[in-house]
Amino acid sequence: MQGGEPFSFPGGRVGCLLVHGFTASPQELRGLGEHLAAQGFTALGIRLFGHATDIHDMLRARWTDWLASAEDGVHLLRGSTDHVVVMGLSLGAALSLILAARFPISGVVAMSTPYRIPTDPRIRLLRLLRPFVRFIPKGPPDYFDPEAANSRRAYTAYPVPGLQQVEQALAAMRACLPQVTVPVLLIHSKEDTFVPPQNMEAVYERLGSSDKAALLVENSNHLITLDSARQQVFAAATAFARRVGAQAK
Repeated sequence: MQGGEPFSFPGGRVGCLLVHGFTASPQELRGLGEHLAAQGFTALGIRLFGHATDIHDMLRARWTDWLASAEDGVHLLRGSTDHVVVMGLSLGAALSLILAARFPISGVVAMSTPYRIPTDPRIRLLRLLRPFVRFIPKGPPDYFDPEAANSRRAYTAYPVPGLQQVEQALAAMRACLPQVTVPVLLIHSKEDTFVPPQNMEAVYERLGSSDKAALLVENSNHLITLDSARQQVFAAATAFARRVGAQAK
């Protein structure tokens, strides 16, 4: 998918691994990666298995394939930097928290994190149609910044078999939250109607870390790294990476 390729911006000795969401591509985190690189960080945006290629590839994807893609990113950064901070959006946030329970990373920025499968009617329809159809089109975009939709690189439909895989990934995340003891910053939009901010509260309460913070932003949909609040999100994620990177030295 043109414009949805992985990216790598070499920089300092603190590396930031950027993990995108379900049916999306590294593009939704490229702006954050560019911002981090401008501030002296190394930024790596990985592509999850089956994403940003052909949507039919998603039919054979398992959630463990997505986790393996993210694990590869951790190993790549550990080979070229001294400290790794993982930053994920939506499903990517859930994968990031799983990584934090399994690898010696320095911190996590989890953005628009689902605690459970969203109650969005499109998702309920997916569950009902799973035995009969393979794909269901997405609804119209709901950006506060209409220009954000122009740069979006993602599949235009949901792969129905992928719903069960997302459910399994979120179950794995919930199980490991008490084992996440590194610093964590949760960021969510007050206006996220796809994954409401109550999901952030549920994740926050169950984290094992004593160093955890939650930030609510406004004027943004679920994709807070693309919509109107993106600069606030970029600044908060950068400040967090700077702080935990300094603590780890």
